[in-house]
Amino acid sequence: MKIPRDPFILFSFLNTQLRDTGLSLADFCAEHELDAEQLKMQLAEAGFRYDPEQNRFR
Repeated sequence: MKIPRDPFILFSFLNTQLRDTGLSLADFCAEHELDAEQLKMQLAEAGFRYDPEQNRFR
């Protein structure tokens, strides 16, 4: 799966995917062969943190 490179677009994209699919970040990443830790680090650089209880980035 091709994902957005811009962190702000990636933030919106991931939150939409997590909400619409109902998958956890780990399950979504496994299904699409993405590295969850890499995504978390990329978004952390832009000031976003993953909240596992809410299953979204904030």
